Amino acid sequence: MRRALGLALCAALAGCATYQPLPLAQDARLPDRVADVKVDAASMPTAALRQHVFDPSRGLDMTDVAMLAVANNPMLKMARDQRGIAHAQAFAAGLLPDPVLDFSRGYPTSGPSESTAYSVGVSYGLTALLAHGWDVRAARATAKQVDLDLLWEEWQVIAASRQLFVRCVYQARMLDILHDEARRREHFHRQLARAQSRGDVSLAQLGLDQSALQAVQSRRDDMARQLLASRQALNALLGLSPQAKLPLLEPTAPRGPGAAEITRDLATLTQRRPDLLALQAGYRSADIRYRRAIWQQFPSIDVGFSKGRDTDAISSRSFQVSLTLPIFNRNRGNVAIEKATRQALHDDYTLRLAQAKSDIARLLKDRAILQKQRAELARSAAVQTKVAEKLKSTAIPGDLSEAQRLALRLRQDDQRLDLLGVEQTMLEQQAALQTLLADGDTD
Repeated sequence: MRRALGLALCAALAGCATYQPLPLAQDARLPDRVADVKVDAASMPTAALRQHVFDPSRGLDMTDVAMLAVANNPMLKMARDQRGIAHAQAFAAGLLPDPVLDFSRGYPTSGPSESTAYSVGVSYGLTALLAHGWDVRAARATAKQVDLDLLWEEWQVIAASRQLFVRCVYQARMLDILHDEARRREHFHRQLARAQSRGDVSLAQLGLDQSALQAVQSRRDDMARQLLASRQALNALLGLSPQAKLPLLEPTAPRGPGAAEITRDLATLTQRRPDLLALQAGYRSADIRYRRAIWQQFPSIDVGFSKGRDTDAISSRSFQVSLTLPIFNRNRGNVAIEKATRQALHDDYTLRLAQAKSDIARLLKDRAILQKQRAELARSAAVQTKVAEKLKSTAIPGDLSEAQRLALRLRQDDQRLDLLGVEQTMLEQQAALQTLLADGDTD
């Protein structure tokens, strides 16, 4: 008996986990350089990212920034940690409960006796064993849901990185135009101030031009602050310090899926979009748990075997069965909880699918308006450029005043700014539309 108990104890201890310390960092810092971040292309969530060669030495294009975001985004790191917890919980849910070993020993304290008494027995809950299949299937569905939720978060981070990339590049281009515009305005204002000191123009004209100069300078400074905010937001999204420099390359021209591609993607949206697939897995898990709760209304069964000896040296073997009588509880509370949980996931999936289609339809309508607006601005800018070139080549000195030439150049700059703003919005919407359509394998 001692040997059997000793072997059982050794076997139990052999499978136990051991403590491993994990001290907290006392000086945590974000990387200051892109080169300090390790990007593993093989671990990227989409085929397009896995096939891309990440080389920050040549500058960062939109795909490089997306890969950097997936590899180093702080929120994704925390989401992966949560996935580890969820997988551990799913693993625990699939484990069977351990059997119960009972041992007792009795020593006579009075009267005649031939030996000490002992009793040893083992018991197990058959209900847990019979429900193990339900638990394993529910745990696997939950683990699948967690993986798909993480994938959807990665897709959203990719879309956000692309939008911030476009915003930074286009705001820098717009800031350059506004810098040039402010310099021309300042040069003209100095000339006007000298003319006013000679009495050639009135003080009122100088005051009006000062107001125009302040408006241009305010636009320039506002754009500089917007660009700074966008760069800081991009650095934070990429898990880099605010001082990190990002050599961003020019993005490609706006391009979006055609009507045939959109129709195809919408038809298979529920089979490809990670958040919808995650809700489907969560619904399967809830449905399994609901079935399990209904099944657990029946009596739970525990069985056991024991062997013992009394103080008269009479040995015996016994067998026991215990049933839970379903009179008061009958697992009705858990049945109600699991049923309500399944209904909530059912409704969440329906609403998410409807919202996805609504968002896609809204972006497509907005894209059509932006395409029309971009074409109109491009035609108008082309006309203004031809007019300016014609006047420059044919005008006789003195035909156009300095103020007229400045006004003509400022109108061209305003049209360029408007065109850049429309193109920026189109590229940002393209990134959002690509995510909503679950078109994760194209760039």
